[in-house]
Amino acid sequence: MERVEINTEYVTLGQFLKMINVISSGGMAKWYLSEYVVYINGEEEQRRGKKLYDQDIILVPNEGKFQISRKLG
Repeated sequence: MERVEINTEYVTLGQFLKMINVISSGGMAKWYLSEYVVYINGEEEQRRGKKLYDQDIILVPNEGKFQISRKLG
């Protein structure tokens, strides 16, 4: 599982997909989520605005499994 560090309280699913280079722009998030299944903490999620917090686990099939890690300080 790969850790993805954030320095804010949360990131949206759309921002996350861009951070891990699955999409090249935020505008592609809606399309990507309509074509592919993404799981957050074991549940299917299709909302690009879904907030991801510290310790959330995201499974992006064919891309990997990731955990959000909030950088303190």
